[in-house]
Amino acid sequence: MGGGASRVRPPAVAGLFYPSDPTELRGWIDTALEAAARATPEASSTPRPSSSSPPSPAKAIIAPHAGYAYSGPVAASAYARVAGRDDIARVVLFGPAHRAPLAGVAAPGVDGFATPLGVVAVDVALRDDLVRRGRLTVTDAAHRDEHSLEVQLPFLQVVLGDVAVLPLAVGRGPADAVAAVLDDVWDEPATLIVVSTDLSHYHDHLTAAALDRETAAAIVARHAEAVTPERACGAVALRGLLVVARQRNRPVELLDLRTSADTAGPADRVVGYGAFAVT
Repeated sequence: MGGGASRVRPPAVAGLFYPSDPTELRGWIDTALEAAARATPEASSTPRPSSSSPPSPAKAIIAPHAGYAYSGPVAASAYARVAGRDDIARVVLFGPAHRAPLAGVAAPGVDGFATPLGVVAVDVALRDDLVRRGRLTVTDAAHRDEHSLEVQLPFLQVVLGDVAVLPLAVGRGPADAVAAVLDDVWDEPATLIVVSTDLSHYHDHLTAAALDRETAAAIVARHAEAVTPERACGAVALRGLLVVARQRNRPVELLDLRTSADTAGPADRVVGYGAFAVT
């Protein structure tokens, strides 16, 4: 991952999961955010609050992490909720470790993550503090090829600009490990939490939609124990977030719920995607 005084992780899935050209990438995200902002309860199958009052600020969002053609419109529904906020200086980002065996929660050892839009600074001071507290390990192998974290970064760059991010890969183990990290960072008002997860995998569209509605209801009800790896690939981090949201009596709002058949894929073998906000 490079050497010298500053180390930067290069993009692993640019050109595969999202456009590698910066102009195309920014345009794609801007268009998706505009579509999400225009969405109304009448134009979507997702139930949304009918109140005309502005929504409460989100402390955390949950967004999917597949290729943008498939999950990007749903991810945009989450990121539209925090777009343009000038009170966020740091993002703590959790995503499942798909590519490397991992137990617990691991931060990268690098100083930044590159995307086609530039370099996202890693919050090294927070990382080192959490390592000292025994909350994290530092494991570059878990981050080298991981897409669940990387695909969130261009969205964060567009909606929040130049904010520091602490990307955390989550492996096997109890959700308590994630909840402990969240407890340490939750009360910092300038910190946004992002949990990256897809929902059901490789069912037909009708089956997946039914399963995902059940999972979404459990998420909104903050029933952490009902969110299993069969229902969400980022289940460990998601359960940790729901535990903390329940303990702190923070409501969870469903923003969007679709499958890849709704966006860009065939209906016989789909992946489910949901967007949520913890307010």
